[in-house]
Amino acid sequence: MKKLILDLDTGIDDSMALAYAVASSDLELIGVTGTYGNVYTKVGAQNALNVLQVLGHQDIPVYCGAEHSLAENSFIRHEVSARIHGENGIGGVDLPVAARGIEEKDAVDFLISSITKYREELVIVATGPLTNLALALQRAPLLKEIIGPVVIMGGALTVPGNVSPYAEANISKDPQAAKFLFESGLDITMVGLDVTQRSQLTKGDTQTWREVQTMSGRVFADMVDYYIAQHPHSNGTASYLHDPSAVICAVHPEWFTRLPMHMTVVTEGEASGRTIGDPEKQRMPHPNVKVCVLVDSEKVERHFVETLAALFRKAI
Repeated sequence: MKKLILDLDTGIDDSMALAYAVASSDLELIGVTGTYGNVYTKVGAQNALNVLQVLGHQDIPVYCGAEHSLAENSFIRHEVSARIHGENGIGGVDLPVAARGIEEKDAVDFLISSITKYREELVIVATGPLTNLALALQRAPLLKEIIGPVVIMGGALTVPGNVSPYAEANISKDPQAAKFLFESGLDITMVGLDVTQRSQLTKGDTQTWREVQTMSGRVFADMVDYYIAQHPHSNGTASYLHDPSAVICAVHPEWFTRLPMHMTVVTEGEASGRTIGDPEKQRMPHPNVKVCVLVDSEKVERHFVETLAALFRKAI
């Protein structure tokens, strides 16, 4: 069983990734670190706590991390994020406030202590901007020698971005952090739009969760139905499976075709946030970033829906 930290900006698809993580028999989620993006950091951390309580996993600690990118002094939530995820980040669904509070310890300190303790046994999955992990490695550079695999939901290599022709949303919010990590030599798997847009959820899937007839099944169905309605590509009939794909890839990498590359990130100009092969390292051996370019979508979709349905049957 792999030990896992999720680094989330807890909107709707982050909530789905969180649910999958606690449902998977292959993962032991030891903590959640919160960041900005879909929502503000503290809102996302509280969302994660509330979701965990509904799922019967209130024992998992949640920490607040960065509130803005490395290059900025503040963060203003984008209007499109409020539309896609709802004002509260979870599609307007009203969850009971968790009895457990946000931990006093800083998310970056938690990352440092956890990496130091578990080393290669720990996998980190990040589904928001990569600021927390970049800060941890900047604060404790020797972590690079002992850190285990990192899986990120972010980037686009073979398809256009979703916030510009070049950039995906998570990378675009802190391209400097992403560049630092890509060029750090870490074992990184990039689960970007190349594959996350190949896997979808439909209202038939959410109806499966609704038919479980538990509170958790109903609230997740409500959340995802809201999310589906905000996806114009499907005329409101399906949504992409962004963040959950990263956690699924951490468990089932065999379902993904991964291309080893030396990657970098454009940090300035019109193409800021673009994830691309590093032209200075094209001939160098041992590329450290594995870019997902294909996926067995049918397996991912079926596995995800069934795994969450089983979780909802056990939860409240």
